[in-house]
Amino acid sequence: MQHLPHLGTGIGWRPEIADVVEAMPGIDWVEAVAENVCPGHLPDSLLRLRERGVTVVPHGVSLGLGGADRPDEQRLAELAARAEALGSPLVTEHIAFVRAGGERTASQLLEAGHLLPVPRTRDALDVLCENVRIAQDALPVPLAVENIAALFGWPGEEMSEGQFLYELVERTGVRLLIDVANLHTNHVNRGEDPAKALDELPVEAIAYVHVAGGFERDGVWHDSHAHPVPQPVLDVLADLASRVTPPGVLLERDENFPDDAGELGREVATIRETVAAAAPPARRADVPSARVPDAPVEDVVRGRVGLAQAALLSSLVAGTPAPEGFDRARLAVQSRALAGKRADVVAKVAPELPVILGASTYRTAFLGYAARRPMTAGYRRDALDFAEDQLIGQRVHDAVARRELTQWWLDRSGPKPPSGRPVARALRAARLALGRG
Repeated sequence: MQHLPHLGTGIGWRPEIADVVEAMPGIDWVEAVAENVCPGHLPDSLLRLRERGVTVVPHGVSLGLGGADRPDEQRLAELAARAEALGSPLVTEHIAFVRAGGERTASQLLEAGHLLPVPRTRDALDVLCENVRIAQDALPVPLAVENIAALFGWPGEEMSEGQFLYELVERTGVRLLIDVANLHTNHVNRGEDPAKALDELPVEAIAYVHVAGGFERDGVWHDSHAHPVPQPVLDVLADLASRVTPPGVLLERDENFPDDAGELGREVATIRETVAAAAPPARRADVPSARVPDAPVEDVVRGRVGLAQAALLSSLVAGTPAPEGFDRARLAVQSRALAGKRADVVAKVAPELPVILGASTYRTAFLGYAARRPMTAGYRRDALDFAEDQLIGQRVHDAVARRELTQWWLDRSGPKPPSGRPVARALRAARLALGRG
């Protein structure tokens, strides 16, 4: 058995609050979104934190360990490189799928741009366990996986969340990153009792804990990571901390950062005090040893999982009918949320777009585009495809905006449009109009 590293109390490091995090007293460690960190060009803020002895943990969001396909070797290599560059004691990812379709299902590969829940079935668990083992073998440090929040559940589930997580740990020896805000979200959205989940899962396997805020609207809890932590989430944290002292606890805040830096500091202090007040009996925080490795997952099992996930994702992002047994109203809420998040992230990846088009015009235009074109290759490609869509469809009526958008696209799409694509013919005229031959 391996002892888990003691992390203490931390906060999610984001570029927008880098200075605030550096100045915040009592921060033992930080977590950085892995995909936003380049191993060869680490942000100066993270370097300074490391020099002070602050632990940095990379938190991945794009592996899709719950997907039907085996983890992508390149993504695993990049996550490993980030862990080594940061000198991290572990890395974390999610129990989720983020893409579906492709060769396995003879359908278009679709990207969700978001973490979607896996069905708690034997098939899905078998696939997840094998994917986790593949990731463990490829990473230089231990892996912990996080429970996610969900707006909807899968029909025909065979296990509760706690049972699903317990068997995952028992079969793989993986550590857990328990998000108490996600337990609260699933309580509101799916009627799942957080205390029951904590009763069933192996709390001794917890590597650390996430705490975050959200909001409720029309009976649906939105895990926004953009609002203060509410009391019900702190109550779940207290329940967990009364069972076992977690090696680490971390506040997540991804946007809508408060003007008053002291607000984040007070939230961190409240989290620390909540854990300390729970004061559980002393318990060893050891990870159960994995069983003898399972037999390889048959392709037919991955195929069943892949078809189910592709049908669901297609209904969410491509407008196909909802699969049988799902709550269609909840899927509609999820679909709108995915489109909104997609618009927001593209605006961050390509901030020039809302400037060129105007903020409100950009959002309306992007949501219309998203309804026509599901994402297939990530947010940066999505930004270029959106610009192409607006130009080819002659949807930009303001002459100045059209010229600026054309220039923006040309500057980012290489020396000339790829031959053989419809956009080549459409934008060749724009290139000539701009005097670029």
